[in-house]
Parts: sequence; C-alpha cells; structure tokens
Amino acid sequence: MRARARSADDVRTALEHWRAADGGGRAQHGIIARGLGRSYGDAAQLSGGLVLDTTQLKGVELDREAGLATAQAGMSIGELLGELVPAGWVVPVVPGTQHVTLAGAIASDIHGKNHGTAGTFGSHVRAIGLLTAAGEELELQPGDDRGLFDATVGGMGLTGVILWARFALRAVSTPLLAVDTDRATSLEHALELLSEPGGPHRVAWLDLLGSRQGRGVVTRAEHLPASAAPPSMSSTATVPARATVPAGWPGGLLRPSSARAFNELWFRRAPRRRRGAVQGFGAHMFPLDVLDAWPRLYGRAGFLQYQLVVPGGQEQILRAVIDHLRRERVPCFLAVLKDFGPANQAPLSFPIAGWTLALDLPRSAPDLFPALERCDALVAEAGGRVYLTKDARLRPETVRAMYPRLDEWRAVRDRADPERVWRSDLALRTGLVTI
Repeated sequence: MRARARSADDVRTALEHWRAADGGGRAQHGIIARGLGRSYGDAAQLSGGLVLDTTQLKGVELDREAGLATAQAGMSIGELLGELVPAGWVVPVVPGTQHVTLAGAIASDIHGKNHGTAGTFGSHVRAIGLLTAAGEELELQPGDDRGLFDATVGGMGLTGVILWARFALRAVSTPLLAVDTDRATSLEHALELLSEPGGPHRVAWLDLLGSRQGRGVVTRAEHLPASAAPPSMSSTATVPARATVPAGWPGGLLRPSSARAFNELWFRRAPRRRRGAVQGFGAHMFPLDVLDAWPRLYGRAGFLQYQLVVPGGQEQILRAVIDHLRRERVPCFLAVLKDFGPANQAPLSFPIAGWTLALDLPRSAPDLFPALERCDALVAEAGGRVYLTKDARLRPETVRAMYPRLDEWRAVRDRADPERVWRSDLALRTGLVTI
C-alpha cells in the first residue's frame, strides 16, 4: 500500500488512516517513508505495510549571511545543487549520485569523497523537522537531551518522517574542480596514493578482474577558485543522463569477460600522473548518473553492493575480502576505495576512521551469500562494519557485532515509537526493530 505526502498534514492523515485500519498500530504492519526508490537493498520497502512517498515535499530557502539552507525533505541533492550553486554555495557532502533526497541523506548519514575533512552529511545538519508516531512535529537539534537527533541521523528512517532540515553550506565561486590523477599498480599502492597530500575529494577505482588485481586509478580533487578557472570553460554542478538502459536488458551481456575488457580500457586511458586537470563538479562527483537506470545492465537478477569499512591499521582485511571473493569465484564488476575520517556521534552512522571499500557483485554469482558471510566475519573481527543503507542480506547477530551502540539507538527509538509504527523490511530482517 502506498500514499503520497505533499505536506506534514498529509503525513498525519496517512498516519491516522493507517491507525484506523490497523487496529491502533499493534498489528503486523507498519509505515516507512521512501524517497526516489533507488536504494540497493530493502531500506525503503515494507511488505504488507504502508510506504509513504515524500518526494513531493519540495522547497528550499537560503540564508546567505549564515551560510545555511532550510529545505523540504523531498528535495534531491541534484535539485539542491541546482538552486544553491548559482548563488555561490554547494552542498558540503554529496554521495556518488545526485539522485538522493535530503531525507535519505540524513537517514543514511551519507558520506562523500571528502569524508576525511568534511565528515558525513549529518555533521552539517543544524535542525531536523521530524513527525513522530504520535503525529507530533518536533524540531530536533544536535545535542538534544532525548538523543533523538543523533538517532535520526543514520537512523534509516525509523524514528519518524523527516519533513525538512536546516544544514550548513560551503561557499564556492565556480562549479569546477582541480583534479590530480595517478595510476595505482596495486591495492597497496592505491592506499599510499590516497594518503598523499592533495585535494579533499579522494577516491580510487580498482580493477579486481584483471591479472594485476587491485590496480586502479586514484583521484584527488579540490574546488577551483574563479580566478583560476579557464575563461572558456563552463560547467554545472549536476549531470544530465545521456542515455538510458532499456527495460529487459539481457543480463548475459555483462559478464566478467566484458567487464575485464572495459577495465583494461579504463585503466589505460587514465594518465599515469596528471595534476590540476579542470573538471565539472557534477561530472566528477556523479559519473554513473550519465547512464540512467544503469543497474539494469545486470539483468533481471540484478546486483548487490557490499560496502565495508575497517579501522586504520586493519588494511589487510581489504585484501583478505578481495582474495576470498576471488577464491569463491565471485566476480566484482566495480570496486571503489576511499579513506574515512573520525566517526560522529550518531549510533548507527556507518563511517569510522579508516578505509571503506564498495564492491558491486552480480546476484547471479553462485554461492554469493555464503561467500559474503565469511567476509562479514572478517570485517566484524577487525572492528569494522557493513553499510546498512546498501545492505540486502545481513543477519541480526552480525549487525549487533558491527554496531556496538545498537542498543543505545534502539532505546531512544523505542521511546519515541513504542508501538513500532516506523518499520522497514531491512529493520525487521536485521533486528533494528523487533515486534
């Protein structure tokens, strides 16, 4: 069952109708809010429950003097950039896609390529408008004595419906970046390059299918001042889709052999060492957005993204995970490595100081889940964790091991929603919410 919300009153109405139909909210069904429907897992799904579409909550106001924006929850990162960049501001933390709503950015406490210097999106949020299960609209601020602000940041939409948020911006004079590029000959070389001085937006693409497994391309980017921008070059902070993968795309066309050939071409096209190349913000930050519906490349079976983080000093776990998947013949079509700075105060926030590795794996790979369960054990033993936002298979006991502050978060959540109104398939599967 679905409903659409264009205002806080619409959310309250949906909540009232649900209660009337669900015996006071104590039956087997609940409510989850969803944004653009692009989650890789089941974080915004609820079998048998009410899925509340909040993408129509639109609007943004800019406080130029304070460097703050107050925006409605359904605004996407791309829409926000479209409004803010012409005024000389940028969203301080963006993920690898512009198609994420403000509410989703907070609920997932998204991180970007600049986590080492900027932290997560939630670190820049100054206030959240939250509608609780009781129908009360609260304004949450960092450090509130109930702990509800920190429980909402990274809380997977399980503390209530996020209606709006106020967050700090970064001033920029152009939507351009100066980008340094290096080829990496191995995983270990990529780690070294990511540790070198350079711009704050740092990422490595790795080839895990070739004979030299772990080679890749490392980039470090920083905002370019207007005084250094080429006079003939213009750019936007977003990117349009140049093509769309059609529905019914035959999954057999994407296989290890074709991905291996693409990786070879991508690696050889990258410069061995280049400094200060000028690129548009959107083109650099959202490279996959130029191909709309790109997950269809994997065919009907789809794909699974396994994103992990391990603390600094545990880099050998990255190699252990890669080697284990290779031994189990699980092909990795895309691998991205980034460094993380210190964790924030939110109990379920994913990043911790160390290294994160995101792996795109075809769901059609034989014995994929057993292979990943061994990876889970390696990550948990090293003090790391897997990103809940992209998860589709973690067990409750694994989540407890990876997120040591889970009970603290659950206590705050349950006080705010004792009837367990807010739920999702992910929450029930992983034990974030118990009924």
